[in-house]
Amino acid sequence: MKRIVMSKAWKTVLIGCFVVFGFFLVNSFFQTQDISSLSLKSAAAENENIPFGPHTFINVAEAQKPSVVNISTTQVVKRQIPKGLGPHPFGEKDPFWEFFEKFFGEVPQGDIKKRSLGSGFIISKEGLILTNNHVVKGATEIKVKLHDERELDAKVIGTDPKTDLALIKINTKNNLPVVNLGDSDNLKVGEWVMAIGNPFGLTETVTVGVVSAKGRVIGAGPYDDFIQTDASINPGNSGGPLLNIKGEVVGINSAIYAGGQGIGFAIPINMAKAVIDDLKTKGKVVRGWLGVMIQKITPELAKSFDLKESEGALVSDVVPNGPADKAKIRRGDVIIEFDGKEIESMEMLPRIVAATKPNTKAKVVILRNGKKKKLPVTIGELPEKTIEAKISEDIEKSLGMSVQEITPEIRKYFNLKDKKGVIVSNIERNSLAADAGLSPGDIIKEINRKPVNSIEDYRKLVQNIKEKETVLFLIKRGENTIFVPLKTG
Repeated sequence: MKRIVMSKAWKTVLIGCFVVFGFFLVNSFFQTQDISSLSLKSAAAENENIPFGPHTFINVAEAQKPSVVNISTTQVVKRQIPKGLGPHPFGEKDPFWEFFEKFFGEVPQGDIKKRSLGSGFIISKEGLILTNNHVVKGATEIKVKLHDERELDAKVIGTDPKTDLALIKINTKNNLPVVNLGDSDNLKVGEWVMAIGNPFGLTETVTVGVVSAKGRVIGAGPYDDFIQTDASINPGNSGGPLLNIKGEVVGINSAIYAGGQGIGFAIPINMAKAVIDDLKTKGKVVRGWLGVMIQKITPELAKSFDLKESEGALVSDVVPNGPADKAKIRRGDVIIEFDGKEIESMEMLPRIVAATKPNTKAKVVILRNGKKKKLPVTIGELPEKTIEAKISEDIEKSLGMSVQEITPEIRKYFNLKDKKGVIVSNIERNSLAADAGLSPGDIIKEINRKPVNSIEDYRKLVQNIKEKETVLFLIKRGENTIFVPLKTG
């Protein structure tokens, strides 16, 4: 084998090449790091230059804990003496009473004091504190414990059960630390948040997590729009603040998922900001009112109404002489837009209408028989008490239900106001009617958008039902009317 001998000149050239290559390699590495750094900086800029580091949560906790308060309430409840244990039936010398007391002790008399704990946060130097309505509901005495251990009496300024919010006030000559209110609309799923409160009476407890979801509807009220978070929330946290990493309040901790872990709910601060002024000046919230009962559009209902999508709110009833009635909105209309805002889901409409001031003129866009129609409406004021929206012979037999004419006797027995329609008298188990959610006592007002005034109308319309068809029933249940789709196969 031959041995290759390299001259000094070639060695010099080769070393030079390695040096140049190494220079370009190192330069390329640092350029990559610069680009990566720029990307991170750009991402931070998009997130409003939020300063995030090892001391972020420490800074937020130290800055905001002084604004968070511990709320303890006392409620006097009248003791209910069990039936039969009232005054001695045989007078003061009742021979049986001595026997009873010997074995069961004396029956306690008087009222009971119930105590509970919650949280809140100071929103003004004058001593206004925001908390949950359920924290102070029915309280005869409210005590607020501050960061510096002072305990002060508080009074209720205003409450709003529909959003579970309350405004209370303490009086002090000292300057109070105040929180900064953020913008909950800008919250992103996955964003870091911190909860501060008094779970189980453990004052100034700090927990950290992320925003798990937004716009949660949990059945707590008509305006559900909760922020879900995995920051630990426990009994006693209610009314405390949920903060972003800038130290701004973005929510009011309110509820937990029973039996679950890492599932807590907070009221968006923007919802609270919309009612604070009313609570402060009126003691209650004045809301807009459209005067409709609505229900969610399921795929079956969308098919029945010949809709392309399940967006919008289906009008199941219209309050007589209400704003919607005067605007010519009818039962069966689908509201797809209100005052320029698209109604993406049924839950959106009550929130948007409620936030509209009474006597405001608005435009409502509806779908009626597949065609869009724009109607002007003047929003009214939500009444104190309103009805809230919830939700051939062989063929008759196959539906699995029996109906009867509404006779005077039936009207009297069921205390009915309706004279027209037919009443469901029986529902068979595991039948089509049972699967659709129909119940005995329901009054059938329409079938496939055609009126049912009598048993004859009902039978004619039922005879026209075909197999593998979705039949649309309009029923009246109690004070509400609701559309019910029934699949025949």
